[in-house]
Amino acid sequence: MQGIVIKNTGSWYIVRLDDGQLFQCKVKGNFRLKGIRSTNPVAVGDHVRIIPTESVDEQVGMITEIMDRRNYIIRKASNLSKQSHIIAANVDQAALVVTLRHPETSTTFIDRFLAGAEAYRVPVILIFNKVDLLDEDDKHLLSLFFRLYEGIGYPCYGVSALNDEQGLCSIDSLREVLHGKTTLFSGNSGVGKSTLLNALIPGLDVRTAEISDSHDTGMHTTTFSEMFDLPQPDGSSSGHIIDTPGIKGFGTFDMEREEVGHYFREIFEIGQECRFGNCTHTHEPGCAVLAAMEEHHIAQSRYNSYLSMLEDKDEDKYRSKL
Repeated sequence: MQGIVIKNTGSWYIVRLDDGQLFQCKVKGNFRLKGIRSTNPVAVGDHVRIIPTESVDEQVGMITEIMDRRNYIIRKASNLSKQSHIIAANVDQAALVVTLRHPETSTTFIDRFLAGAEAYRVPVILIFNKVDLLDEDDKHLLSLFFRLYEGIGYPCYGVSALNDEQGLCSIDSLREVLHGKTTLFSGNSGVGKSTLLNALIPGLDVRTAEISDSHDTGMHTTTFSEMFDLPQPDGSSSGHIIDTPGIKGFGTFDMEREEVGHYFREIFEIGQECRFGNCTHTHEPGCAVLAAMEEHHIAQSRYNSYLSMLEDKDEDKYRSKL
């Protein structure tokens, strides 16, 4: 029997079979993925084979095999061990939900997420939520963010999950961007990810929480990853959203120091003109990246994020602002 993992509740996985049946499953024995030291060997989005097991009142099974993954996206495990945590598998794109205010998402966090997605070949869109809360100075800053990230190839959308008419992009328009795709939703706690999901999927009723007044940060309301069907106006389903718990830091896993520049699109492109093939873009003569920095062809914030990843792999260094 084959199906797709649609929810991970820690020790149990909910698998939807090809015919729509739902099975609660566990992983067989000491099942581990070859070559990946992961805290969770099975992830939402995985296509799996299962065998049913006996149960009196519910459909229960055992996951015996994971089919080949098209891609996946991982981060360093939260316990700062040398293991990874697989966020999701077989996704068409990732949507990083960020906010400029209440709370403020740091550019370092954004850039680390983008670099991690580049490493695992996952396209990313940036969704700036709560644009209705921005004053004129904030709106100018938002336009600079759009210019920066769209300039290097990341589509940006400004929305208001609570006040749709005040968004730069309507919820209906955003739903079209997600149409027909499996999209991973991620972001810091408090950016309104759950509220946005409730707006995109009427009737979903994902639990939300208030922002902490003392730190302007969010409370974790999503405990486990789960896949939801994305409805269309005619009631049909076309696409899926994988909701993930809010994260404060995004520590990439198993990224060699000399590879970091490969995952910053503009640094990689310009870096091919450097005099030395192993240029770190920090001090070498004939460095095209440093020259581009001086001429403002590379944003200082992006270069700072690159340096922070280059110099220190400690995930605690990349926490969002509190």
